[in-house]
Amino acid sequence: MSLWRSRTDEEAMCEVKARNDHVEFARLVKRWEDPIRRLCTRMTGDAHRGEDLKQETFLRLFEKREDYQPTARFSTYLWRIALNICRDELRRQERRSQFLREPLATNPEAGDPAEPVSDAPGPDLRTAQMEESELVRQAIMQLPEIYRSVLVLRHYEDLKLSRIAEVLEIPEGTVNSRLAEALARLSRILEPRICEARAGVRQPEKLVIPTESPVL
Repeated sequence: MSLWRSRTDEEAMCEVKARNDHVEFARLVKRWEDPIRRLCTRMTGDAHRGEDLKQETFLRLFEKREDYQPTARFSTYLWRIALNICRDELRRQERRSQFLREPLATNPEAGDPAEPVSDAPGPDLRTAQMEESELVRQAIMQLPEIYRSVLVLRHYEDLKLSRIAEVLEIPEGTVNSRLAEALARLSRILEPRICEARAGVRQPEKLVIPTESPVL
């Protein structure tokens, strides 16, 4: 029992790789399911999809156990799998969005064409968007994935720039520049919404924006 408790994540993953150890795998899932769920939710903007993608991440982790290298950090390997799954989901969402934006074929005998799907939020959604967390969440979802990923990993998962560089397999300087650009874009997106709130549309009491400068 003491040996089981003292194993690192890397050692546990090696047991999973070598012996299909379901006990060690369950321990890894228990430890990492909340961070992975948070990551998937923030990357997709959907809590239900975040839960589904979390499960898909651990399924793929087990399927790809043979690819794990003992010299690599387990957390890096896991973050990378989760982000790849999120990217796949974001591409699917974009394809669905493009399909909905395409003009529908009309039958000349069917009368007027169908009304296009409106992108405007309904009254309930507009109210929710005025809450500070919803304002920031919506703004983050407008960022391209390359900026969104570094922002989420740095400001929400509290990873150092060196760790983010390791996860994304890019130079640390690139992480630093992407983070600076992400924060600049986020501010530009949020600025008109803040102005609207100050103009009298139910201003939030406090708007929390991740604005710290990139840390080397």
